[in-house]
Amino acid sequence: MQLLAALILVIVSGLTLLPMGRLALVALAPGGEIDLAGCLARIARPAAWRALVNTLDTAFFGAFAALALGVPLTLAAALTDVPGRRALGYCIILPLMIAPQVTAIAWLHLFGPSSTLLQLLHLAPAAGTRNPMLGRSGIILLYAVQHAPIVFITLRAGLAQVPRDLVEAARSSGARPHRVLATIILPLLRPYLAAGFSLAFISGIGNFGIPALLGMPVNYLTLSTLIYQKLSSAGPDVLPDVAALSLIVALASLAGIGLQKIATGRKTRHVTAGPAAQLALGRWRLPVGISVWAVMVLILGLPALALVATSLIPTFGVPLSAATVTLDNYAEVLFRQASTTRAFTNSFLMSASAALLLAGFAIPLSWFLRRWPKRIAAWIDSAIDLPYALPGIVLAIAAILLFLKPLPLIGSLYATPWIILIAYLMRFLALANKPVSTALAQVPPALDEAAAASGARPLTRLATISAPLTLPAAIAGALLVFMSAFNELTVSALLWSSRHETLGVVLFSLEEAGLGTQAAAIAVTSLAVVIATLAAIDRFGRRLPPGVLPWR
Repeated sequence: MQLLAALILVIVSGLTLLPMGRLALVALAPGGEIDLAGCLARIARPAAWRALVNTLDTAFFGAFAALALGVPLTLAAALTDVPGRRALGYCIILPLMIAPQVTAIAWLHLFGPSSTLLQLLHLAPAAGTRNPMLGRSGIILLYAVQHAPIVFITLRAGLAQVPRDLVEAARSSGARPHRVLATIILPLLRPYLAAGFSLAFISGIGNFGIPALLGMPVNYLTLSTLIYQKLSSAGPDVLPDVAALSLIVALASLAGIGLQKIATGRKTRHVTAGPAAQLALGRWRLPVGISVWAVMVLILGLPALALVATSLIPTFGVPLSAATVTLDNYAEVLFRQASTTRAFTNSFLMSASAALLLAGFAIPLSWFLRRWPKRIAAWIDSAIDLPYALPGIVLAIAAILLFLKPLPLIGSLYATPWIILIAYLMRFLALANKPVSTALAQVPPALDEAAAASGARPLTRLATISAPLTLPAAIAGALLVFMSAFNELTVSALLWSSRHETLGVVLFSLEEAGLGTQAAAIAVTSLAVVIATLAAIDRFGRRLPPGVLPWR
Protein backbone atom coordinates (compact mmCIF):
# COMPACT_ATOMS: atom_id res chain seq x y z
CA MET A 1 0.00 0.00 0.00
CA GLN A 2 2.77 2.44 0.93
CA LEU A 3 4.71 1.42 -2.18
CA LEU A 4 1.72 2.24 -4.40
CA ALA A 5 1.23 5.60 -2.67
CA ALA A 6 4.91 6.43 -3.16
CA LEU A 7 4.69 5.43 -6.84
CA ILE A 8 1.69 7.72 -7.35
CA LEU A 9 3.57 10.63 -5.74
CA VAL A 10 6.58 10.01 -7.99
CA ILE A 11 4.39 9.94 -11.12
CA VAL A 12 2.53 13.10 -10.14
CA SER A 13 5.80 14.91 -9.36
CA GLY A 14 7.31 13.78 -12.65
CA LEU A 15 4.33 15.00 -14.63
CA THR A 16 3.89 18.33 -12.85
CA LEU A 17 6.69 19.73 -10.71
CA LEU A 18 9.74 18.29 -12.52
CA PRO A 19 9.16 19.99 -15.91
CA MET A 20 8.32 23.33 -14.27
CA GLY A 21 11.46 23.12 -12.13
CA ARG A 22 13.58 22.35 -15.19
CA LEU A 23 12.11 25.37 -17.00
CA ALA A 24 12.89 27.72 -14.09
CA LEU A 25 16.43 26.31 -13.81
CA VAL A 26 17.27 26.93 -17.48
CA ALA A 27 15.68 30.40 -17.43
CA LEU A 28 17.49 31.55 -14.29
CA ALA A 29 20.69 29.49 -14.47
CA PRO A 30 21.39 28.47 -18.10
CA GLY A 31 25.07 27.81 -17.40
CA GLY A 32 24.54 25.99 -14.13
CA GLU A 33 24.85 29.14 -12.00
CA ILE A 34 22.11 31.66 -11.26
CA ASP A 35 22.36 34.57 -13.72
CA LEU A 36 19.55 37.01 -13.00
CA ALA A 37 21.20 39.76 -15.01
CA GLY A 38 21.32 37.58 -18.12
CA CYS A 39 17.71 36.50 -17.63
CA LEU A 40 16.56 40.12 -17.27
CA ALA A 41 18.59 41.13 -20.34
CA ARG A 42 16.82 38.48 -22.44
CA ILE A 43 13.45 39.61 -21.14
CA ALA A 44 14.16 43.34 -21.64
CA ARG A 45 14.62 43.14 -25.42
CA PRO A 46 12.20 45.38 -27.36
CA ALA A 47 10.56 42.47 -29.20
CA ALA A 48 9.86 40.74 -25.89
CA TRP A 49 8.32 43.89 -24.39
CA ARG A 50 6.10 44.46 -27.42
CA ALA A 51 4.96 40.84 -27.27
CA LEU A 52 4.30 41.15 -23.51
CA VAL A 53 2.20 44.30 -24.02
CA ASN A 54 0.26 42.63 -26.85
CA THR A 55 -0.28 39.53 -24.72
CA LEU A 56 -1.62 41.42 -21.70
CA ASP A 57 -3.66 43.77 -23.89
CA THR A 58 -5.49 41.08 -25.86
CA ALA A 59 -5.91 38.83 -22.81
CA PHE A 60 -7.32 41.68 -20.68
CA PHE A 61 -9.81 43.05 -23.20
CA GLY A 62 -10.60 39.54 -24.44
CA ALA A 63 -11.56 38.60 -20.87
CA PHE A 64 -13.84 41.65 -20.64
CA ALA A 65 -15.43 40.70 -23.96
CA ALA A 66 -15.87 37.12 -22.71
CA LEU A 67 -17.74 38.49 -19.68
CA ALA A 68 -19.92 40.67 -21.91
CA LEU A 69 -20.83 37.65 -24.02
CA GLY A 70 -20.84 34.95 -21.35
CA VAL A 71 -22.83 36.64 -18.56
CA PRO A 72 -26.10 37.17 -20.50
CA LEU A 73 -25.89 33.70 -22.03
CA THR A 74 -25.26 32.14 -18.61
CA LEU A 75 -28.12 33.99 -16.96
CA ALA A 76 -30.46 32.92 -19.76
CA ALA A 77 -29.38 29.26 -19.74
CA ALA A 78 -28.96 28.71 -15.99
CA LEU A 79 -31.36 31.16 -14.33
CA THR A 80 -34.42 31.47 -16.57
CA ASP A 81 -36.95 29.19 -18.23
CA VAL A 82 -35.73 30.08 -21.74
CA PRO A 83 -36.68 27.45 -24.37
CA GLY A 84 -34.08 24.73 -24.95
CA ARG A 85 -32.04 25.44 -21.81
CA ARG A 86 -30.07 22.19 -21.85
CA ALA A 87 -29.27 22.44 -25.57
CA LEU A 88 -28.31 26.08 -25.04
CA GLY A 89 -25.87 25.11 -22.29
CA TYR A 90 -24.39 22.45 -24.55
CA CYS A 91 -23.91 25.01 -27.35
CA ILE A 92 -22.35 27.58 -25.00
CA ILE A 93 -19.76 25.00 -23.89
CA LEU A 94 -18.95 23.92 -27.47
CA PRO A 95 -16.43 26.70 -28.38
CA LEU A 96 -14.26 25.66 -25.43
CA MET A 97 -14.07 22.12 -26.84
CA ILE A 98 -13.15 23.28 -30.35
CA ALA A 99 -9.45 23.82 -31.04
CA PRO A 100 -8.58 27.55 -31.19
CA GLN A 101 -7.00 27.16 -34.63
CA VAL A 102 -10.27 25.69 -35.95
CA THR A 103 -12.17 28.66 -34.54
CA ALA A 104 -9.67 31.09 -36.08
CA ILE A 105 -9.83 29.45 -39.51
CA ALA A 106 -13.64 29.40 -39.46
CA TRP A 107 -13.86 33.14 -38.73
CA LEU A 108 -11.12 33.96 -41.25
CA HIS A 109 -13.08 32.11 -43.93
CA LEU A 110 -16.30 33.83 -42.86
CA PHE A 111 -15.25 37.47 -43.21
CA GLY A 112 -12.39 37.56 -45.71
CA PRO A 113 -12.72 38.86 -49.29
CA SER A 114 -12.43 35.25 -50.50
CA SER A 115 -15.21 34.05 -48.18
CA THR A 116 -17.14 31.38 -50.03
CA LEU A 117 -20.25 31.95 -47.91
CA LEU A 118 -20.27 35.74 -48.39
CA GLN A 119 -19.63 35.32 -52.12
CA LEU A 120 -22.62 33.02 -52.28
CA LEU A 121 -24.71 35.78 -50.65
CA HIS A 122 -23.02 38.52 -52.75
CA LEU A 123 -21.78 40.19 -49.54
CA ALA A 124 -18.03 39.53 -49.82
CA PRO A 125 -15.64 42.51 -49.44
CA ALA A 126 -13.80 43.70 -52.53
CA ALA A 127 -10.86 41.61 -53.69
CA GLY A 128 -7.62 42.71 -52.07
CA THR A 129 -9.36 44.03 -48.95
CA ARG A 130 -7.62 43.09 -45.72
CA ASN A 131 -9.44 40.45 -43.72
CA PRO A 132 -11.04 42.32 -40.77
CA MET A 133 -10.27 39.41 -38.44
CA LEU A 134 -6.51 39.92 -38.71
CA GLY A 135 -4.77 41.77 -35.91
CA ARG A 136 -5.65 42.91 -32.40
CA SER A 137 -9.42 43.36 -32.74
CA GLY A 138 -9.93 39.95 -34.33
CA ILE A 139 -7.89 38.26 -31.61
CA ILE A 140 -9.94 39.96 -28.87
CA LEU A 141 -13.21 38.99 -30.56
CA LEU A 142 -12.24 35.34 -30.84
CA TYR A 143 -10.94 35.30 -27.27
CA ALA A 144 -14.46 36.37 -26.28
CA VAL A 145 -16.01 33.50 -28.26
CA GLN A 146 -13.43 30.93 -27.14
CA HIS A 147 -13.45 31.88 -23.44
CA ALA A 148 -17.13 32.74 -22.87
CA PRO A 149 -17.70 29.05 -21.91
CA ILE A 150 -15.23 29.53 -19.04
CA VAL A 151 -17.40 32.38 -17.77
CA PHE A 152 -20.46 30.14 -18.21
CA ILE A 153 -18.96 27.30 -16.14
CA THR A 154 -17.83 29.66 -13.38
CA LEU A 155 -21.08 31.63 -13.13
CA ARG A 156 -23.21 28.53 -13.31
CA ALA A 157 -21.42 27.25 -10.19
CA GLY A 158 -22.20 30.58 -8.52
CA LEU A 159 -25.86 30.53 -9.51
CA ALA A 160 -26.19 27.11 -7.88
CA GLN A 161 -25.37 28.86 -4.58
CA VAL A 162 -28.26 31.35 -4.87
CA PRO A 163 -31.29 29.67 -3.25
CA ARG A 164 -34.72 29.82 -4.81
CA ASP A 165 -36.44 30.97 -1.61
CA LEU A 166 -34.35 34.16 -1.52
CA VAL A 167 -35.48 35.08 -5.02
CA GLU A 168 -39.09 34.09 -4.34
CA ALA A 169 -39.14 36.26 -1.22
CA ALA A 170 -38.09 39.27 -3.27
CA ARG A 171 -40.63 38.46 -5.99
CA SER A 172 -43.44 38.10 -3.43
CA SER A 173 -42.50 41.55 -2.12
CA GLY A 174 -43.23 42.99 -5.55
CA ALA A 175 -39.71 43.13 -7.02
CA ARG A 176 -39.61 42.70 -10.78
CA PRO A 177 -37.19 40.15 -12.31
CA HIS A 178 -34.69 42.79 -13.44
CA ARG A 179 -34.73 44.28 -9.94
CA VAL A 180 -34.10 40.87 -8.37
CA LEU A 181 -31.26 40.33 -10.79
CA ALA A 182 -29.63 43.71 -10.05
CA THR A 183 -30.05 43.77 -6.25
CA ILE A 184 -29.78 40.13 -5.20
CA ILE A 185 -28.34 37.78 -7.80
CA LEU A 186 -25.56 39.86 -9.36
CA PRO A 187 -24.16 41.10 -5.99
CA LEU A 188 -23.93 37.46 -4.85
CA LEU A 189 -22.16 36.60 -8.10
CA ARG A 190 -19.40 39.21 -7.80
CA PRO A 191 -16.73 36.72 -6.67
CA TYR A 192 -17.68 34.40 -9.53
CA LEU A 193 -17.57 37.26 -12.02
CA ALA A 194 -14.05 38.06 -10.83
CA ALA A 195 -13.09 34.39 -11.03
CA GLY A 196 -14.53 34.06 -14.53
CA PHE A 197 -12.62 37.15 -15.67
CA SER A 198 -9.38 35.81 -14.17
CA LEU A 199 -9.76 32.41 -15.83
CA ALA A 200 -10.55 33.99 -19.21
CA PHE A 201 -7.51 36.26 -18.77
CA ILE A 202 -5.28 33.26 -18.02
CA SER A 203 -6.59 31.42 -21.06
CA GLY A 204 -5.91 34.46 -23.24
CA ILE A 205 -2.31 34.65 -22.06
CA GLY A 206 -1.66 31.05 -23.07
CA ASN A 207 -3.68 30.92 -26.29
CA PHE A 208 -1.52 30.12 -29.33
CA GLY A 209 -3.82 29.07 -32.17
CA ILE A 210 -5.80 32.32 -32.41
CA PRO A 211 -2.88 34.84 -32.28
CA ALA A 212 -0.82 32.56 -34.55
CA LEU A 213 -3.41 32.64 -37.34
CA LEU A 214 -4.74 36.16 -36.79
CA GLY A 215 -1.63 37.96 -35.53
CA MET A 216 1.43 36.45 -37.19
CA PRO A 217 0.34 37.30 -40.78
CA VAL A 218 0.34 41.01 -39.83
CA ASN A 219 3.36 40.76 -37.47
CA TYR A 220 1.22 41.25 -34.36
CA LEU A 221 3.07 38.95 -31.97
CA THR A 222 2.17 37.77 -28.49
CA LEU A 223 4.58 35.97 -26.19
CA SER A 224 3.40 32.54 -27.31
CA THR A 225 3.84 33.34 -31.02
CA LEU A 226 7.21 35.05 -30.37
CA ILE A 227 8.43 31.91 -28.60
CA TYR A 228 7.20 29.80 -31.51
CA GLN A 229 8.98 31.99 -34.06
CA LYS A 230 12.25 31.98 -32.14
CA LEU A 231 12.33 28.22 -31.62
CA SER A 232 11.16 27.45 -35.17
CA SER A 233 13.81 29.65 -36.78
CA ALA A 234 16.80 28.97 -34.52
CA GLY A 235 16.10 25.60 -32.92
CA PRO A 236 17.47 24.47 -29.52
CA ASP A 237 20.22 27.14 -29.57
CA VAL A 238 17.76 29.74 -28.29
CA LEU A 239 16.42 27.61 -25.41
CA PRO A 240 17.71 30.00 -22.70
CA ASP A 241 15.94 32.89 -24.46
CA VAL A 242 12.62 31.07 -24.90
CA ALA A 243 12.87 29.66 -21.37
CA ALA A 244 13.09 33.23 -20.03
CA LEU A 245 10.12 34.27 -22.17
CA SER A 246 8.20 31.19 -21.03
CA LEU A 247 8.92 32.15 -17.44
CA ILE A 248 7.21 35.51 -18.06
CA VAL A 249 4.17 33.74 -19.50
CA ALA A 250 4.12 31.36 -16.53
CA LEU A 251 4.37 34.19 -13.99
CA ALA A 252 1.58 36.14 -15.70
CA SER A 253 -0.61 33.03 -15.67
CA LEU A 254 0.21 32.30 -12.02
CA ALA A 255 -0.75 35.88 -11.14
CA GLY A 256 -4.10 35.30 -12.83
CA ILE A 257 -4.51 32.01 -10.97
CA GLY A 258 -3.78 33.83 -7.71
CA LEU A 259 -6.47 36.41 -8.45
CA GLN A 260 -8.91 33.63 -9.28
CA LYS A 261 -8.14 31.86 -5.99
CA ILE A 262 -8.64 35.10 -4.06
CA ALA A 263 -11.95 35.70 -5.83
CA THR A 264 -13.33 32.22 -5.18
CA GLY A 265 -12.01 32.36 -1.61
CA ARG A 266 -14.41 35.24 -0.94
CA LYS A 267 -17.56 33.37 -1.93
CA THR A 268 -20.61 34.12 0.16
CA ARG A 269 -21.36 31.00 2.15
CA HIS A 270 -24.37 31.95 4.25
CA VAL A 271 -26.90 31.59 1.42
CA THR A 272 -26.29 28.06 0.17
CA ALA A 273 -29.37 26.24 1.43
CA GLY A 274 -32.35 25.35 -0.68
CA PRO A 275 -32.87 24.66 -4.39
CA ALA A 276 -31.20 26.84 -7.01
CA ALA A 277 -32.89 30.10 -7.98
CA GLN A 278 -35.05 30.38 -11.10
CA LEU A 279 -36.66 33.37 -12.80
CA ALA A 280 -39.78 32.91 -14.91
CA LEU A 281 -39.62 35.17 -17.97
CA GLY A 282 -43.35 35.18 -18.63
CA ARG A 283 -44.18 37.04 -21.84
CA TRP A 284 -40.47 37.71 -22.40
CA ARG A 285 -39.67 33.98 -22.60
CA LEU A 286 -39.94 33.71 -26.38
CA PRO A 287 -38.17 37.03 -27.25
CA VAL A 288 -35.28 36.19 -24.91
CA GLY A 289 -35.09 32.68 -26.33
CA ILE A 290 -34.97 33.99 -29.90
CA SER A 291 -32.27 36.50 -28.93
CA VAL A 292 -29.92 34.03 -27.23
CA TRP A 293 -30.34 31.44 -29.97
CA ALA A 294 -29.66 34.13 -32.58
CA VAL A 295 -26.38 34.87 -30.79
CA MET A 296 -25.48 31.17 -30.86
CA VAL A 297 -26.20 31.06 -34.60
CA LEU A 298 -23.91 34.07 -35.13
CA ILE A 299 -20.96 32.77 -33.10
CA LEU A 300 -21.29 29.06 -33.95
CA GLY A 301 -23.54 28.48 -36.94
CA LEU A 302 -22.24 31.05 -39.43
CA PRO A 303 -18.50 30.28 -38.91
CA ALA A 304 -19.26 26.56 -39.20
CA LEU A 305 -21.21 27.16 -42.42
CA ALA A 306 -18.31 29.23 -43.78
CA LEU A 307 -15.93 26.39 -42.97
CA VAL A 308 -18.11 23.81 -44.69
CA ALA A 309 -18.63 26.05 -47.73
CA THR A 310 -14.87 26.59 -48.09
CA SER A 311 -14.19 22.87 -47.86
CA LEU A 312 -16.58 22.15 -50.75
CA ILE A 313 -14.94 24.31 -53.44
CA PRO A 314 -11.87 23.24 -55.45
CA THR A 315 -9.88 26.41 -54.67
CA PHE A 316 -10.31 29.97 -53.41
CA GLY A 317 -12.04 32.30 -55.84
CA VAL A 318 -14.32 29.62 -57.26
CA PRO A 319 -17.95 30.38 -56.30
CA LEU A 320 -19.93 27.63 -54.62
CA SER A 321 -22.63 26.20 -56.87
CA ALA A 322 -24.06 22.87 -57.89
CA ALA A 323 -21.47 22.73 -60.68
CA THR A 324 -18.45 23.50 -58.48
CA VAL A 325 -19.24 21.65 -55.26
CA THR A 326 -16.72 18.88 -54.65
CA LEU A 327 -15.56 16.46 -51.96
CA ASP A 328 -12.07 16.37 -53.43
CA ASN A 329 -10.58 18.30 -50.50
CA TYR A 330 -11.80 15.63 -48.10
CA ALA A 331 -10.46 12.87 -50.32
CA GLU A 332 -7.13 14.69 -50.55
CA VAL A 333 -6.60 15.19 -46.82
CA LEU A 334 -8.12 11.90 -45.65
CA PHE A 335 -6.75 9.46 -48.22
CA ARG A 336 -4.16 10.93 -50.61
CA GLN A 337 -1.78 13.14 -48.64
CA ALA A 338 0.65 11.07 -46.60
CA SER A 339 1.23 13.86 -44.08
CA THR A 340 -2.44 14.39 -43.29
CA THR A 341 -3.34 10.70 -43.07
CA ARG A 342 -0.28 10.23 -40.86
CA ALA A 343 -1.37 13.19 -38.73
CA PHE A 344 -4.85 11.69 -38.24
CA THR A 345 -3.25 8.40 -37.19
CA ASN A 346 -0.72 10.07 -34.89
CA SER A 347 -3.31 12.29 -33.23
CA PHE A 348 -5.73 9.41 -32.73
CA LEU A 349 -3.11 7.07 -31.26
CA MET A 350 -1.48 9.64 -28.98
CA SER A 351 -4.74 11.18 -27.75
CA ALA A 352 -6.34 7.76 -27.20
CA SER A 353 -3.23 6.49 -25.38
CA ALA A 354 -3.14 9.57 -23.16
CA ALA A 355 -6.87 9.23 -22.44
CA LEU A 356 -6.62 5.55 -21.46
CA LEU A 357 -3.49 5.99 -19.34
CA LEU A 358 -4.84 9.01 -17.49
CA ALA A 359 -8.28 7.46 -16.94
CA GLY A 360 -6.65 4.38 -15.41
CA PHE A 361 -4.36 6.51 -13.24
CA ALA A 362 -7.08 8.95 -12.11
CA ILE A 363 -8.99 6.34 -10.10
CA PRO A 364 -6.19 5.34 -7.68
CA LEU A 365 -4.92 8.93 -7.62
CA SER A 366 -8.31 10.34 -6.52
CA TRP A 367 -8.76 7.45 -4.09
CA PHE A 368 -5.45 8.20 -2.35
CA LEU A 369 -6.05 11.96 -2.37
CA ARG A 370 -9.21 11.43 -0.31
CA ARG A 371 -7.25 9.46 2.27
CA TRP A 372 -4.20 11.67 2.67
CA PRO A 373 -4.20 14.65 5.07
CA LYS A 374 -6.14 17.59 3.64
CA ARG A 375 -3.15 19.94 3.48
CA ILE A 376 -1.04 17.41 1.57
CA ALA A 377 -3.94 16.53 -0.73
CA ALA A 378 -4.52 20.24 -1.44
CA TRP A 379 -0.86 20.73 -2.42
CA ILE A 380 -0.93 17.67 -4.68
CA ASP A 381 -4.20 18.82 -6.24
CA SER A 382 -2.65 22.22 -6.97
CA ALA A 383 0.39 20.52 -8.54
CA ILE A 384 -1.95 18.47 -10.77
CA ASP A 385 -3.78 21.63 -11.90
CA LEU A 386 -0.55 23.54 -12.65
CA PRO A 387 0.35 22.09 -16.11
CA TYR A 388 -3.26 22.48 -17.29
CA ALA A 389 -3.56 26.03 -15.96
CA LEU A 390 -0.25 27.19 -17.45
CA PRO A 391 -0.07 27.93 -21.19
CA GLY A 392 0.67 24.93 -23.39
CA ILE A 393 3.62 26.74 -24.98
CA VAL A 394 5.27 26.88 -21.53
CA LEU A 395 4.70 23.17 -21.01
CA ALA A 396 6.16 22.40 -24.45
CA ILE A 397 9.35 24.34 -23.66
CA ALA A 398 9.59 22.54 -20.30
CA ALA A 399 9.24 19.16 -22.05
CA ILE A 400 11.98 20.07 -24.55
CA LEU A 401 14.31 21.12 -21.75
CA LEU A 402 13.55 17.96 -19.80
CA PHE A 403 13.95 15.44 -22.62
CA LEU A 404 16.43 17.09 -25.02
CA LYS A 405 19.51 15.53 -23.42
CA PRO A 406 19.80 11.70 -23.37
CA LEU A 407 18.32 10.05 -20.30
CA PRO A 408 19.61 6.82 -18.71
CA LEU A 409 18.39 3.68 -20.49
CA ILE A 410 15.99 5.48 -22.88
CA GLY A 411 18.18 8.18 -24.47
CA SER A 412 16.76 11.46 -25.79
CA LEU A 413 13.00 11.70 -26.38
CA TYR A 414 13.32 14.91 -28.40
CA ALA A 415 12.02 14.57 -31.98
CA THR A 416 10.11 11.40 -31.09
CA PRO A 417 6.37 10.86 -30.63
CA TRP A 418 6.98 9.92 -27.00
CA ILE A 419 7.71 13.51 -26.00
CA ILE A 420 4.28 14.56 -27.32
CA LEU A 421 2.55 11.72 -25.48
CA ILE A 422 4.31 12.58 -22.20
CA ALA A 423 3.41 16.25 -22.69
CA TYR A 424 -0.23 15.21 -23.15
CA LEU A 425 -0.05 13.23 -19.90
CA MET A 426 1.35 16.29 -18.13
CA ARG A 427 -1.21 18.72 -19.54
CA PHE A 428 -4.39 16.69 -19.28
CA LEU A 429 -3.93 14.90 -15.95
CA ALA A 430 -6.14 17.51 -14.27
CA LEU A 431 -8.82 17.02 -16.94
CA ALA A 432 -8.96 13.26 -16.27
CA ASN A 433 -8.78 13.62 -12.50
CA LYS A 434 -11.61 16.14 -12.03
CA PRO A 435 -14.59 13.93 -13.04
CA VAL A 436 -13.27 10.97 -11.02
CA SER A 437 -12.60 13.15 -7.98
CA THR A 438 -16.12 14.63 -8.19
CA ALA A 439 -17.70 11.19 -8.51
CA LEU A 440 -15.62 9.68 -5.71
CA ALA A 441 -16.61 12.50 -3.36
CA GLN A 442 -20.24 11.40 -3.75
CA VAL A 443 -19.65 7.72 -2.99
CA PRO A 444 -21.18 7.03 0.47
CA PRO A 445 -18.36 6.43 3.01
CA ALA A 446 -20.52 3.72 4.59
CA LEU A 447 -19.77 1.39 1.67
CA ASP A 448 -16.03 1.52 2.28
CA GLU A 449 -16.48 1.32 6.04
CA ALA A 450 -18.69 -1.77 5.75
CA ALA A 451 -16.14 -3.49 3.51
CA ALA A 452 -13.34 -2.60 5.93
CA ALA A 453 -15.37 -3.97 8.83
CA SER A 454 -15.75 -7.20 6.87
CA GLY A 455 -11.96 -7.52 6.59
CA ALA A 456 -11.43 -6.23 3.05
CA ARG A 457 -7.98 -4.75 2.50
CA PRO A 458 -7.62 -1.19 1.13
CA LEU A 459 -6.62 -2.30 -2.38
CA THR A 460 -9.54 -4.76 -2.44
CA ARG A 461 -11.91 -1.97 -1.49
CA LEU A 462 -10.41 0.22 -4.22
CA ALA A 463 -10.83 -2.52 -6.85
CA THR A 464 -14.29 -3.74 -5.86
CA ILE A 465 -16.07 -0.59 -4.60
CA SER A 466 -14.46 2.70 -5.63
CA ALA A 467 -13.25 1.69 -9.09
CA PRO A 468 -16.59 0.27 -10.37
CA LEU A 469 -18.57 3.21 -8.98
CA THR A 470 -16.25 5.81 -10.53
CA LEU A 471 -15.73 4.00 -13.83
CA PRO A 472 -18.38 6.05 -15.73
CA ALA A 473 -16.71 9.27 -14.57
CA ALA A 474 -13.31 7.90 -15.61
CA ILE A 475 -14.71 7.11 -19.06
CA ALA A 476 -16.14 10.63 -19.31
CA GLY A 477 -12.75 12.04 -18.28
CA ALA A 478 -11.02 9.86 -20.88
CA LEU A 479 -13.33 11.18 -23.59
CA LEU A 480 -12.64 14.77 -22.50
CA VAL A 481 -8.89 14.11 -22.66
CA PHE A 482 -9.21 12.46 -26.07
CA MET A 483 -11.23 15.35 -27.46
CA SER A 484 -8.84 17.97 -26.07
CA ALA A 485 -5.69 16.20 -27.24
CA PHE A 486 -6.99 15.16 -30.67
CA ASN A 487 -7.17 18.75 -31.94
CA GLU A 488 -4.58 20.50 -29.78
CA LEU A 489 -1.84 22.66 -31.33
CA THR A 490 -0.27 24.67 -28.51
CA VAL A 491 1.86 21.80 -27.17
CA SER A 492 2.59 19.86 -30.35
CA ALA A 493 3.48 22.99 -32.39
CA LEU A 494 6.92 22.93 -30.73
CA LEU A 495 7.25 19.18 -30.13
CA TRP A 496 6.37 17.62 -33.48
CA SER A 497 9.03 16.23 -35.81
CA SER A 498 9.17 14.66 -39.25
CA ARG A 499 6.64 11.82 -39.63
CA HIS A 500 5.28 12.62 -36.16
CA GLU A 501 2.91 15.44 -37.12
CA THR A 502 -0.35 15.95 -35.26
CA LEU A 503 -3.65 17.08 -36.72
CA GLY A 504 -3.36 20.58 -35.26
CA VAL A 505 0.11 21.03 -36.75
CA VAL A 506 -0.97 19.93 -40.25
CA LEU A 507 -4.05 22.15 -40.10
CA PHE A 508 -1.92 25.15 -39.11
CA SER A 509 0.67 24.37 -41.80
CA LEU A 510 -1.92 24.06 -44.57
CA GLU A 511 -3.51 27.38 -43.66
CA GLU A 512 -0.11 29.09 -43.55
CA ALA A 513 0.77 27.59 -46.95
CA GLY A 514 -2.36 29.06 -48.54
CA LEU A 515 -4.15 25.71 -48.91
CA GLY A 516 -7.21 27.00 -47.09
CA THR A 517 -9.73 24.68 -48.74
CA GLN A 518 -7.81 21.62 -47.56
CA ALA A 519 -7.35 23.16 -44.11
CA ALA A 520 -11.13 23.73 -44.01
CA ALA A 521 -11.73 20.05 -44.84
CA ILE A 522 -9.50 18.98 -41.93
CA ALA A 523 -11.20 21.51 -39.65
CA VAL A 524 -14.68 20.24 -40.56
CA THR A 525 -13.56 16.65 -39.95
CA SER A 526 -12.05 17.50 -36.57
CA LEU A 527 -15.19 19.45 -35.67
CA ALA A 528 -17.27 16.36 -36.46
CA VAL A 529 -15.02 14.31 -34.16
CA VAL A 530 -15.49 16.86 -31.35
CA ILE A 531 -19.29 16.88 -31.70
CA ALA A 532 -19.43 13.07 -31.83
CA THR A 533 -17.20 12.80 -28.76
CA LEU A 534 -19.31 15.34 -26.87
CA ALA A 535 -22.43 13.37 -27.80
CA ALA A 536 -20.81 10.21 -26.42
CA ILE A 537 -19.91 12.03 -23.21
CA ASP A 538 -23.44 13.38 -22.92
CA ARG A 539 -24.82 9.84 -23.10
CA PHE A 540 -22.83 9.04 -19.98
CA GLY A 541 -24.34 12.08 -18.28
CA ARG A 542 -27.31 10.15 -16.95
CA ARG A 543 -24.96 7.82 -15.08
CA LEU A 544 -22.70 10.56 -13.70
CA PRO A 545 -23.05 12.52 -10.46
CA PRO A 546 -24.06 16.19 -10.67
CA GLY A 547 -21.18 18.53 -11.45
CA VAL A 548 -19.15 16.20 -13.65
CA LEU A 549 -20.47 17.58 -16.95
CA PRO A 550 -20.83 21.40 -16.95
CA TRP A 551 -23.73 21.54 -19.41
CA ARG A 552 -25.96 19.10 -17.49
